[in-house]
Amino acid sequence: MTFPVVPEARVPVPPGRALLARCAVAAAWLLIRLRPGRLRRVLGVLARGARPCTAEQALRGRQAVVSVSRACAGQGCLQRSVATVLLCRAQGRWPDWCTGVRTEPFRAHAWVEVDRRPVGEGPNIELFRPLLRVSAPTASRRNT
Repeated sequence: MTFPVVPEARVPVPPGRALLARCAVAAAWLLIRLRPGRLRRVLGVLARGARPCTAEQALRGRQAVVSVSRACAGQGCLQRSVATVLLCRAQGRWPDWCTGVRTEPFRAHAWVEVDRRPVGEGPNIELFRPLLRVSAPTASRRNT
Protein backbone atom coordinates (compact mmCIF):
# COMPACT_ATOMS: atom_id res chain seq x y z
CA MET A 1 0.00 0.00 0.00
CA THR A 2 1.32 3.40 -0.81
CA PHE A 3 0.36 6.84 0.26
CA PRO A 4 2.77 9.75 0.03
CA VAL A 5 3.45 11.00 3.52
CA VAL A 6 6.07 12.97 5.33
CA PRO A 7 7.60 10.86 8.11
CA GLU A 8 5.67 11.51 11.29
CA ALA A 9 7.21 13.14 14.32
CA ARG A 10 8.30 10.84 17.11
CA VAL A 11 7.09 11.45 20.63
CA PRO A 12 8.68 10.21 23.87
CA VAL A 13 7.30 6.81 24.84
CA PRO A 14 7.81 5.25 28.30
CA PRO A 15 10.14 2.20 28.15
CA GLY A 16 7.45 -0.38 28.96
CA ARG A 17 5.06 0.99 26.35
CA ALA A 18 7.93 1.25 23.82
CA LEU A 19 8.68 -2.45 24.30
CA LEU A 20 5.02 -3.33 23.82
CA ALA A 21 4.91 -1.11 20.71
CA ARG A 22 8.00 -2.84 19.28
CA CYS A 23 6.32 -6.22 19.82
CA ALA A 24 3.19 -4.94 18.04
CA VAL A 25 5.32 -3.68 15.12
CA ALA A 26 7.08 -7.07 14.86
CA ALA A 27 3.80 -8.99 14.98
CA ALA A 28 2.32 -6.63 12.39
CA TRP A 29 5.31 -7.25 10.11
CA LEU A 30 4.43 -10.96 10.15
CA LEU A 31 0.68 -10.45 9.76
CA ILE A 32 0.88 -8.13 6.76
CA ARG A 33 2.40 -10.98 4.77
CA LEU A 34 -0.97 -12.78 4.88
CA ARG A 35 -3.44 -12.53 2.05
CA PRO A 36 -5.98 -9.72 2.60
CA GLY A 37 -8.90 -12.04 3.40
CA ARG A 38 -6.87 -14.06 5.87
CA LEU A 39 -5.49 -10.88 7.49
CA ARG A 40 -9.04 -9.64 7.92
CA ARG A 41 -10.11 -12.94 9.53
CA VAL A 42 -7.11 -12.96 11.91
CA LEU A 43 -7.78 -9.37 12.96
CA GLY A 44 -11.46 -10.22 13.41
CA VAL A 45 -10.55 -13.02 15.81
CA LEU A 46 -8.17 -10.73 17.69
CA ALA A 47 -10.89 -8.07 18.01
CA ARG A 48 -13.23 -10.44 19.84
CA GLY A 49 -13.84 -9.47 23.42
CA ALA A 50 -12.23 -6.05 23.06
CA ARG A 51 -13.91 -2.83 24.12
CA PRO A 52 -14.19 -0.04 21.55
CA CYS A 53 -11.24 2.32 21.55
CA THR A 54 -11.47 6.07 22.05
CA ALA A 55 -9.86 8.40 19.52
CA GLU A 56 -7.31 9.48 22.14
CA GLN A 57 -6.32 5.87 22.92
CA ALA A 58 -5.98 5.06 19.21
CA LEU A 59 -3.89 8.18 18.61
CA ARG A 60 -1.58 7.33 21.53
CA GLY A 61 -1.18 3.82 20.11
CA ARG A 62 -0.38 5.19 16.66
CA GLN A 63 2.13 7.66 18.09
CA ALA A 64 3.87 4.91 20.05
CA VAL A 65 4.12 2.69 16.96
CA VAL A 66 5.46 5.58 14.86
CA SER A 67 7.97 6.46 17.57
CA VAL A 68 9.57 3.00 17.68
CA SER A 69 9.55 2.16 13.96
CA ARG A 70 10.93 4.08 10.99
CA ALA A 71 8.88 1.92 8.61
CA CYS A 72 5.68 2.83 10.44
CA ALA A 73 6.65 6.51 10.60
CA GLY A 74 6.85 6.74 6.81
CA GLN A 75 5.12 4.92 3.98
CA GLY A 76 4.36 1.72 5.92
CA CYS A 77 0.66 2.39 6.36
CA LEU A 78 -0.37 -1.27 6.42
CA GLN A 79 2.17 -2.22 9.07
CA ARG A 80 1.44 0.99 11.02
CA SER A 81 -2.32 0.38 11.06
CA VAL A 82 -2.01 -3.29 12.03
CA ALA A 83 0.56 -2.50 14.73
CA THR A 84 -1.73 0.23 16.08
CA VAL A 85 -4.70 -2.11 16.45
CA LEU A 86 -2.47 -4.78 18.01
CA LEU A 87 -1.08 -2.31 20.54
CA CYS A 88 -4.58 -1.10 21.39
CA ARG A 89 -5.74 -4.73 21.69
CA ALA A 90 -2.95 -5.45 24.17
CA GLN A 91 -4.74 -2.96 26.40
CA GLY A 92 -8.18 -4.50 25.85
CA ARG A 93 -9.33 -1.97 23.24
CA TRP A 94 -9.95 -2.08 19.49
CA PRO A 95 -10.23 0.79 16.98
CA ASP A 96 -11.68 0.00 13.57
CA TRP A 97 -9.01 -1.18 11.13
CA CYS A 98 -9.60 -0.13 7.51
CA THR A 99 -8.02 -0.45 4.11
CA GLY A 100 -9.21 1.35 1.03
CA VAL A 101 -8.39 2.77 -2.36
CA ARG A 102 -8.75 5.89 -4.41
CA THR A 103 -8.82 5.90 -8.20
CA GLU A 104 -7.48 9.26 -9.42
CA PRO A 105 -4.57 8.54 -9.21
CA PHE A 106 -4.82 4.98 -7.97
CA ARG A 107 -3.52 4.54 -4.44
CA ALA A 108 -4.17 2.07 -1.65
CA HIS A 109 -4.01 2.95 2.04
CA ALA A 110 -4.63 1.43 5.48
CA TRP A 111 -5.65 3.34 8.61
CA VAL A 112 -7.51 3.11 11.92
CA GLU A 113 -10.79 4.80 12.76
CA VAL A 114 -12.88 5.53 15.82
CA ASP A 115 -16.57 6.26 15.27
CA ARG A 116 -15.94 6.25 11.48
CA ARG A 117 -13.38 9.06 11.86
CA PRO A 118 -9.78 8.37 10.79
CA VAL A 119 -7.22 8.77 13.57
CA GLY A 120 -3.97 10.62 12.90
CA GLU A 121 -4.57 10.94 9.15
CA GLY A 122 -4.39 14.01 6.95
CA PRO A 123 -7.29 15.59 5.05
CA ASN A 124 -6.61 13.50 1.91
CA ILE A 125 -7.97 10.43 3.69
CA GLU A 126 -11.44 11.56 2.57
CA LEU A 127 -10.45 10.55 -1.00
CA PHE A 128 -10.22 6.85 -0.05
CA ARG A 129 -13.12 4.42 -0.25
CA PRO A 130 -12.90 1.73 2.45
CA LEU A 131 -12.80 -1.84 1.11
CA LEU A 132 -11.98 -3.90 4.22
CA ARG A 133 -12.92 -3.05 7.78
CA VAL A 134 -12.52 -4.88 11.08
CA SER A 135 -14.67 -3.09 13.62
CA ALA A 136 -14.69 -3.25 17.37
CA PRO A 137 -17.34 -5.66 18.60
CA THR A 138 -20.42 -3.95 19.99
CA ALA A 139 -22.38 -5.09 23.01
CA SER A 140 -25.32 -6.11 20.81
CA ARG A 141 -23.10 -8.26 18.58
CA ARG A 142 -21.42 -9.91 21.58
CA ASN A 143 -24.78 -10.96 23.03
CA THR A 144 -26.17 -12.47 19.84
